[in-house]
Amino acid sequence: MKMFKKTMMMAIAVPMVLGSMSVMAAPNSHGMKGHHGERGLFKQLELTDTQKAEMKTLREKDREAMKAERQANRSEMQADHKALDKLVLADNFDEQAVRQLVDRMSEKQAEHRVERLKQRHQMLNILTPEQKAKYVELKQQHAEKRFMKLEKKTH
Repeated sequence: MKMFKKTMMMAIAVPMVLGSMSVMAAPNSHGMKGHHGERGLFKQLELTDTQKAEMKTLREKDREAMKAERQANRSEMQADHKALDKLVLADNFDEQAVRQLVDRMSEKQAEHRVERLKQRHQMLNILTPEQKAKYVELKQQHAEKRFMKLEKKTH
């Protein structure tokens, strides 16, 4: 019975741990992969030289900020994952402790996402109203293409 309990706890906790890691690495959640996609859209907007220079400055600033953030949070994130492992491997499941830790980890992810969206907002505010309208149109087209690819994969 004890082995069954441990197996069940692992079956529940492992997806939580992996899910939290995949959210941080997922394209378009806040990371660089989504950022590169944005850059591709910006290339289609016929930016002025001034706008291109402003975008470049923001990207460089973002890159430095992300690098510093990654370095600052790496050890804390590793400690969180070790704490999760310890809680999952314990003889008794401490739901309250797991919830507190998962909530704290989720809060950090939310803060990171807000920061990424704040940076995207700064970039979008460089655009003219016409460029913003075209950006929205291109973004919609891109989303539709992505949806169609997913539809093909699932059928």
